[in-house]
Amino acid sequence: MKLKLPHSSQNWISLVGATIAVISLFMIIFLFVITTFSAQGGTYLGLVVFIILPVFLVIGLLLIPIGMFLKVRRDKKHHIIQPTEWPQVNLNDVRHRNAFFVFSIGTTIFLFLSAVGSYEAFHYTESVEFCGTTCHSVMKPEYTAYQNSPHARVACVECHVGSGANWYVRSKLSGMYQVYAVTLGTVPKPIETPILNLRPARETCEQCHWPQKFYSRKLVTQKHYLADENNSEWDVTLTMKIGAPLSALGLQEGIHWHINPDVKIEYKSSDKKRDKIPWVRYSNLKTGEIFIYQDKNESANAKALDTMATRVMDCMDCHNRPAHNYQPPAFFINNAITAGSIPKELPSIKSKTMDILGTDYSTTDTAMIVIKDKINSFYKEKYPDIYANKKYLIDRAVSGIQEAYKKNIFPEMKVKWSVYPNNIGHMEFMGCFRCHNDNHSTQQGRLIKKDCNLCHSINAQGPPDKLELSSINSFLQFKHPGEEVGDSWKEMHCAECHTGLNP
Repeated sequence: MKLKLPHSSQNWISLVGATIAVISLFMIIFLFVITTFSAQGGTYLGLVVFIILPVFLVIGLLLIPIGMFLKVRRDKKHHIIQPTEWPQVNLNDVRHRNAFFVFSIGTTIFLFLSAVGSYEAFHYTESVEFCGTTCHSVMKPEYTAYQNSPHARVACVECHVGSGANWYVRSKLSGMYQVYAVTLGTVPKPIETPILNLRPARETCEQCHWPQKFYSRKLVTQKHYLADENNSEWDVTLTMKIGAPLSALGLQEGIHWHINPDVKIEYKSSDKKRDKIPWVRYSNLKTGEIFIYQDKNESANAKALDTMATRVMDCMDCHNRPAHNYQPPAFFINNAITAGSIPKELPSIKSKTMDILGTDYSTTDTAMIVIKDKINSFYKEKYPDIYANKKYLIDRAVSGIQEAYKKNIFPEMKVKWSVYPNNIGHMEFMGCFRCHNDNHSTQQGRLIKKDCNLCHSINAQGPPDKLELSSINSFLQFKHPGEEVGDSWKEMHCAECHTGLNP
């Protein structure tokens, strides 16, 4: 039996629209089945199924009534049908009845599929794969660093969006601009850190990291290798004073004292990256005590301070690279030597590697070639016996350096450790010393002290065979490796020498 439809549906625009809609629908169903029962396809198949094809389906469905409207208007103009104020629906007319049932059943199916599709699209756009791989070349640095971070099992949206419809809508509106920027190639290189519009840590970080929870002290051992011929090892064991020494004292002291619920720390910064902090206010919420500290070396006057926003200190002021930390070469090469992916027995491998990684390269492929060529040339020229008899060690070193490089330096996006300051610690960046520098003082003379023992104490230090150890409940005074350094380091900040390219 031939299906009879209204005369107005017999036009090329509606026919093309129906064809597009039907083809899109069947492709969505087919590809959805593939994604459901097969692990193949990945992120880009999800992009097609949940975003691209539904757009074509909607366009096709919209073309059907548009074509019918234009057909009726054209027929009226040529007096093929009688003009009427409103379209008439007569279910006693088989054409109208068929059109009514097609529309009703089609709308029901469309709404059902839209509900399922919207739900799947929501989860797809919230997935780590969507965030990290859809714009592959642009987001490659962030995605790679994220996969090697302590938060690798935490979805991107848990930190960047959080719960609630308000921030979800804001993130999608922001995402629309990002898609536009990627399409037109206007994405900044490197991508700027979203410092100003990042959601407060108390609404994201603190959903897992509860401030009222006591954090005990932590023992940390670091292995460093000096830039000499023997790659001399220098170990340091620290007690990190994350919290107080006794659990009964809670957060009364230690690094996490800054987030003590009874204390409020506020500050003003004079730059976008919050590296320069001329003003700090301490408020004791229990006693009502308030102290205002100002940096005597900063020229900010009262009028200038009034123009600066006052920020309440939270997790992100120290933990500002929790999932996208690009390690400096001195750090990731130390780790690679410790792990054995770069052989320690190769003479001068540390110093030669630092020399190579101190150069900026245009692409990752270029860096890979230069690393291989320079390491091989160095040992062929300086250590021909090793090159002839232990070439496998050199090959292993080349591979180890290349892999470490690809996890931390991304020339195409101009991303490396020095672009994104890490405020944890004080080695390559000012970090703690932004405030703890003996320059911030109150009118009464109280200082924010530059005292290393506030945050950690040294339990052991030195070469493994001559390790200096402290007795229990005591600590050592820091000894800088290398006799040529002397005591000059005591009057400096670590970051003045430690740029990320030296031990």
